[in-house]
Amino acid sequence: MSNTSPLLDVSGLTKHFPIKGGFPIRRTVGHVQAVDGLDFQVSEGESLGLVGESGCGKSTTGRLITRLLEPTGGKVTYRGQDITHADRRGLAPIRSEIQMIFQDPYASLNPRHTVGKIIAGPMEINGINPPGGHEKRVRELLEIVGLNPEHFNRFPHEFSGGQRQRIGVARALALNPKLIVADEPVSALDVSIQAQVVNLLQEVQKELGIAFVFIAHDLAIVRHFSQRVAVMYLGKIVEIADRDDLYDNPRHPYTRALLSAVPEATVDEVPRERIRLVGDVPSPINPPSGCRFRTRCWKATEKCATEAPPLVQASGNKPGHLTACHYPETTDIIPAPRLSKDPEPAV
Repeated sequence: MSNTSPLLDVSGLTKHFPIKGGFPIRRTVGHVQAVDGLDFQVSEGESLGLVGESGCGKSTTGRLITRLLEPTGGKVTYRGQDITHADRRGLAPIRSEIQMIFQDPYASLNPRHTVGKIIAGPMEINGINPPGGHEKRVRELLEIVGLNPEHFNRFPHEFSGGQRQRIGVARALALNPKLIVADEPVSALDVSIQAQVVNLLQEVQKELGIAFVFIAHDLAIVRHFSQRVAVMYLGKIVEIADRDDLYDNPRHPYTRALLSAVPEATVDEVPRERIRLVGDVPSPINPPSGCRFRTRCWKATEKCATEAPPLVQASGNKPGHLTACHYPETTDIIPAPRLSKDPEPAV
């Protein structure tokens, strides 16, 4: 990362959803600790991958960054401005600079609107009048994402899943954003289409210099797209590092277990150790004390139950490689497979 101030700075970000119960008055009886104290930064033009099991808080994090959800605690700073609890008026000047690509291309597009209206909508709402008008700009965006500009008047149901996701990308690009949160943008697509959409996003990032927070399950796709990777487990970041350093030298036991599950394409090499985690992910309503991974970790001790490990640079780590573990791994594993052109099937 550069020495200049980051585009996005997240500190202690927390989101607890209340659980209502009781009769006849519905009162708060507990909280789902979806996100619990995240710290990370994203520089201009950088891509940060966010990976982890289902329910670990990845999508909630994305919605907190874009302020689609109100944080319970912590701080979100965008270009030096605190937007953690900014109201609608306070967010208005930067709303166009932070956009989101949603996971489901079937649910994120209004079926009653044409493609032209869907993509032009953000420009109309923000009072942006591009040279030549909205229609010309929409046709340009359709061409950028690989769609026929003549499809301007078609409706979403006339497109395939991959084409719909391209429409979502075009909508996100309509306001010339500085930061895009891509919430599993290819998980609902066929494997044959995933590579096309990922490569499209990569081209857009390089040409326009847009920063990305790329949320995904597929570890091969994340390595292909992201410059840095953060691994989440039960609402917390357990490891964050440059992608090659993290994939080739994982220090957190959970990261190592996660990477050991990546399918191998070769049969000649010595098989990589497959780590099988025991038990299920604990409930975010009542997470374990200390280290949240300790109930499934083969290295857990009493210290892990009483002290929550901080996210710090462990001994032997490269600069910027942070790990939240009292007993970080020391043995390298066989690197996970790299991508040349097409992503591997999802893990």
